[in-house]
Amino acid sequence: MNKKEQKIQIFLVIIGILLIFGTYFYYPHTQKAKTFKKFPKLEERNIKKNNNDDNKATFFESVEHKGLYDLNNPFTVKSGTAYILNEEPNLVYMDRMHVIMYLNGGRVVNIISSKGVYNKETYDCFFEGNVKATDGETNIFAQNMDLLATENFMEVYNNVILNYPEGTLKADKIDYDFKTKFFKVSMFGNELVKMKVVK
Repeated sequence: MNKKEQKIQIFLVIIGILLIFGTYFYYPHTQKAKTFKKFPKLEERNIKKNNNDDNKATFFESVEHKGLYDLNNPFTVKSGTAYILNEEPNLVYMDRMHVIMYLNGGRVVNIISSKGVYNKETYDCFFEGNVKATDGETNIFAQNMDLLATENFMEVYNNVILNYPEGTLKADKIDYDFKTKFFKVSMFGNELVKMKVVK
């Protein structure tokens, strides 16, 4: 074996090591970082809320918003207390957030969390802390959930537990497509399970 072939083999081995490192270490780390940076942390927003500067925010109690998504499906967003920052009039920052969704086929989904953000323009909802979503049979527990009405899609992450009639799953992240009714369960980039909810 001449020196040129040795250099090529060493180069290929280095490339292989980099690919392994990227696949098993770097990629899951970037997926985890993306998941955690979906929306600004609500604690950071609460600093503004507690500033008591009436010119920066408007505060509400017993908030309720109603609307339609996907043209004919009604939903309700409720909150014990809420506020809107004057610089972000479309975002409602909520405590004790509760969303009720009325899906096709008579299914009703209730989602509750300690706090969250509701976008009045897009109908997107971002839940944080002690999240629970249930349709009466399937229950999802997590620390975060992004309900993207604009994409008809739900992303659940951070300490996810899925209880359904056939069993229980634990995962780092669950994606749910309302149109296809498929769950995609993963561990930060490594797809584990794909299953369909039949109702």
